[in-house]
Amino acid sequence: MQKNGWYYNNGYDKSPSWSGVEFLYKFLTTNNGFGPRGTEVLQDKIEVGDIVQLSFNGSTFEHSLFIINITGSSLNDIAIAAHTYDVLGKKVGEYNFSKYRFIHIENVGI
Repeated sequence: MQKNGWYYNNGYDKSPSWSGVEFLYKFLTTNNGFGPRGTEVLQDKIEVGDIVQLSFNGSTFEHSLFIINITGSSLNDIAIAAHTYDVLGKKVGEYNFSKYRFIHIENVGI
């Protein structure tokens, strides 16, 4: 199995960036090759399709959420989709977390 990169063959054969929060962050923010690229941004720079990552313990980020709608400037105005526990339309502000960060997707890199 490759340790880096961006690939998904099946649930048992995929790059760590498909399921690991820190792996996804590192891949997106340092990728200069194939696959998507992203930059950590402040909330006022996010768009639909971007990612918010949550830290529940305040030191490591443990959950990635995909932004599907933005209706205002509070965390309760950002709707997400996620798969650990299937959710669609849940608001970021409904989670109990210590820290968050946003990743703006800049390029799909194909």
